[in-house]
Amino acid sequence: MKKAIIVGASSGIGRELAAILSREGYAVGLAARRLHLLEDLKNELRGPVFVQAIDVSDIPASMGLLERLIEAMGGLDLMVVSAGTGFINPDLGWGEEKATIDVNVSGFAAMANVAFQHFKRIGRGHLVGITSIAALRGGWDAPAYNASKAFAANYLEGLRIKAARAGLPIVVTDIQPGFVDTDMARGEGLFWVAPPRKAAEQIVAAIRRKAARVYVTRRWRLVAWLLRLLPGFVYRRL
Repeated sequence: MKKAIIVGASSGIGRELAAILSREGYAVGLAARRLHLLEDLKNELRGPVFVQAIDVSDIPASMGLLERLIEAMGGLDLMVVSAGTGFINPDLGWGEEKATIDVNVSGFAAMANVAFQHFKRIGRGHLVGITSIAALRGGWDAPAYNASKAFAANYLEGLRIKAARAGLPIVVTDIQPGFVDTDMARGEGLFWVAPPRKAAEQIVAAIRRKAARVYVTRRWRLVAWLLRLLPGFVYRRL
């Protein structure tokens, strides 16, 4: 039986991914801060389910707890890092900026690092990180959020190259969603907002084909292409 851990499984995309993977026969490890939500989800799933409360912003503790969860499951085939946070922060309040960095940069890297080290030891594995279309450019109203997602995307690319150079069959997938109907989708002018289940289904399809980078939903590929091409003076006016 394949084994998967979803960090950030208590709500949104992570919760839907856990449900799909469980239906597909995975033993599933659920990790997030809110233990009661994980226990509720566990009761809805079939097959082996493991639960571990993890606050990814507490780096030493979270790394140890993730290692303990992997050990309790008897190994790991697939790791999904879906935990994240973000704030509309036009006034640049440092509390919001720091909280975003703690979770989306330090926490993300710590979870990905533990998983990659495990995969390196066993000689195989699949690491999936949920980043964002926001990784492509800076954002005036959420500077730390966009920058943190750029870090996560580049960290995943670095791990992908590291695995390739070492000749290891470790797949690294960067999922870059547009707007998904979760607590993270904040602000005005939202469009093409996808239900979490639809986003999760497309992510699972990307996992099956071992894609390197995927935009969710697929139409966001067009937005990504435009964002890369837009000159700075045009982008600043959007």
